[in-house]
Amino acid sequence: MGWDRISKSGSARRRPRMPSYEAARRQFSWAEARAALDGLPEGRGLNIAHEAVDRHAKGPAGGRAALRWLGKDGTRRELSYAALAGLSDRFANLLRDLGIGKGDTVFSLLGRVPALYVAVLGALKNRSVFCPLFSAFGPEPIQSRMAIGAAKVLVTTPQLYARKVRALRADLPQLEQVLLVGGAEPEPGCQSFERRLEVASEDFVIPPTDPEDAALLHFTSGTTGRPKGALHVHEAAVVHAASARFALDLGPEDVYWCTADPGWVTGTSYGIVAPLVVGATLVVDEAEFEPERWYRILQDEKVRVWYTAPTAIRMLMKLGPDLPRRFDLSALRLAASVGEPLNPEAVVWGLKVLGQPFHDTWWQTETGGIMLANFAATDIKPGSMGRPLPGIEAAILRHREDGGVEVIGEAGREGELALKAGWPSMFRGYLNEEARYRKCFADGWYLSGDLARRDSDGYFWFLGRADDMIKSAGHLIGPFEVESALMEHPAVAEAGVIGKPDPVAMETVKAFVALKPGFRPDDALRREILGLARERLGPAVAPREIDFLDDLPKTRSGKIMRRLLKARELGLTEGDTSTLESSS
Repeated sequence: MGWDRISKSGSARRRPRMPSYEAARRQFSWAEARAALDGLPEGRGLNIAHEAVDRHAKGPAGGRAALRWLGKDGTRRELSYAALAGLSDRFANLLRDLGIGKGDTVFSLLGRVPALYVAVLGALKNRSVFCPLFSAFGPEPIQSRMAIGAAKVLVTTPQLYARKVRALRADLPQLEQVLLVGGAEPEPGCQSFERRLEVASEDFVIPPTDPEDAALLHFTSGTTGRPKGALHVHEAAVVHAASARFALDLGPEDVYWCTADPGWVTGTSYGIVAPLVVGATLVVDEAEFEPERWYRILQDEKVRVWYTAPTAIRMLMKLGPDLPRRFDLSALRLAASVGEPLNPEAVVWGLKVLGQPFHDTWWQTETGGIMLANFAATDIKPGSMGRPLPGIEAAILRHREDGGVEVIGEAGREGELALKAGWPSMFRGYLNEEARYRKCFADGWYLSGDLARRDSDGYFWFLGRADDMIKSAGHLIGPFEVESALMEHPAVAEAGVIGKPDPVAMETVKAFVALKPGFRPDDALRREILGLARERLGPAVAPREIDFLDDLPKTRSGKIMRRLLKARELGLTEGDTSTLESSS
């Protein structure tokens, strides 16, 4: 493709907040990062909501816009830091009036509406544990997560309650209160969110909060077993603040847009907490993905920092460069990606079409914050996850037969990506599953389950999940590498790769491809794509077969579900499909 590296100066529109990556790593300490936060008055501890709204609201930034909400019907609502602080104080008092206290779990089942942002901040002020659910979940994943999390309060809408929750109430005996957002008279067993909020006092003092007090609960699905509830604490705000500055180059003068739904960890950590902690203005779009609307938001809101997902980027790429050229995107100075590895051609497309390359980032629900990134202060290597944030030690590990691990020092070797345990946003456990939690660690390292390699410049490259790797004729093949090569063909919109059992080679590589509009699946195109892959990857790595599909199965957060492709190919049980796009 010809783009092995994009110079840090190639698209810079101003000096980054971290001018030197090497100096930042040398000088950084978590103690100083903690000291940079405000802390509760009179040394009463550390509370995420205080850092996100109250410390701004009580100073000169109180009148600054914290939230710009864009309704799907054209409604626009802006909340200042002072207003958001007042509303979240009311919700904290509302919870207190309902008898909900420290450690009690408050769930939300909402779209991107202002009530969600008020609820999460108010719950954190009350020292309750907040857990957002994706509004497109069906009843089964809602019930399982609320049961595991011992939900005491649910904030939702009348429509979602009637469709997805009402029939579950008998199976959720710990659910004491349901607050309905919008609507007229709430149905039996529920109360009006707006009415209770209106009569609640706006005078709330955050109680002493230990940095290790539980704050956020996020669920992550495994390949087998029930969902895992990853628990995070208030000290996570230290990483939210540092990573917003280092990885997203975000500051108080910025207008920022994270397109992730708050039902997922990105939509909470970087769609609510991180931008508010640094004092930025957060754009929130209620509507679903629509290309022209997205470009108009970037233009009209003068978005300076944009954090989105590879799936959305690929969908924009499919439509070509003509649409974005109709809009003035000159305010945009940093575009970043999260959710799954970003193909190199998408990074370059950003530079050519938007004037900004996409900076890929890597982290997980369990890490609580961005761990690896392509920084504004460094060159980008398209296809790479980037390098560790200051304060984060990452390595490639080899597993020993005795159950221990050792660091692979040699560049280019493949192994499991791991992080030295102890950063502030590291999850503190899987709810009620201590043994499952302990399996995530070995010899002081957090084991990510992702296979990767590190190059001689210290950049990390994703190869695949441990259970996605393909072993063919003695070669260990990462599906992402193959998918990236397939994506270079102009007809390919999306690609997913699996290992297909083979009596000689153990496995051969099979690809599933969705085409861009205007291309017709036929044998000639199949041969052409296979030829490109063989040219790019060599015959030992390239796929032997390609099937054309209208769409590839994806989670609602946009990750291609390779295990479903494999199960369908081999006639196996599909397992848990609660996070599949079309399953609700």
